[in-house]
This record gives sequence, structure tokens and C-alpha cells, in this order.
Amino acid sequence: MIERVHEHIISELGANTRTDTIFVLTAILLNLITLGVNSGIASSNGGGTQTIVMFTFVALILVVNFVAELGLIRGRQMRKKLLNGLLKMYKDQGVEGYYDPSLLSDYSLRYNLFILAVLFTGLIAIFVPFIIR
Repeated sequence: MIERVHEHIISELGANTRTDTIFVLTAILLNLITLGVNSGIASSNGGGTQTIVMFTFVALILVVNFVAELGLIRGRQMRKKLLNGLLKMYKDQGVEGYYDPSLLSDYSLRYNLFILAVLFTGLIAIFVPFIIR
């Protein structure tokens, strides 16, 4: 039975990693694409319609980045719970020496860096086109 629990936790950690990867890549790619589109719009001499399009993309950036940030925060919490369960299981089985508990803080740092990357590219994608304009 313990093997099945172990497999389930490892499976959940894998799904957690894939989901976090999707959140990060989607947000950063959208931010970069929107930066290019809005910068192109801002550098052309257009009217009010172009401003509406720019603000529409800004709203899209805000929503997608909010969802990605929230997803990453929840993913970090889930990973911590799963790893704590795994560490407890390892301790109960007498093999806790094979897993370094400091990895928990390393994962936390990694999540903070992902969150920072999404946030920073989002801010750049929002403000640079308006500076160009």
C-alpha cells in the first residue's frame, strides 16, 4: 500500500510541475507577444481605435498574469504539502537520509523566481508600449 501512496505523490508532483510550466510559459509568451504587438501599434500614427486595442491587450495581460501568479502560488503550496508528506513517509520507512529537506527552500526560491519573471515581463509588456507612444 505504501508503494501506491508513494507513486501517487510522485505522480502528483509531476502533474504539478507540468502545470507550473504551462502557467509560466503561457504568461511569458503572451507578455512578449503583446509587447511586440502593442509596441508596433504605439509606434504607428493611429487614432483612438489603436488605443482601444492596446488597452484590450493590457487587460488580457492583467488577467492571464493574475491567473498564472495565482496558479504558481497554489502550485507552490501544493508542492510543499506533497513533499512534506513524502518526507514523512521516508522518515517512517527509515530512508529519510536520502532526501535533503533543504530542497523545500530551493523549490520555494524557484517559485519566487518564476513569479518574478512573469510579473516583470508583464510589467514591461504593459509600460514599454505606452512609453514609446
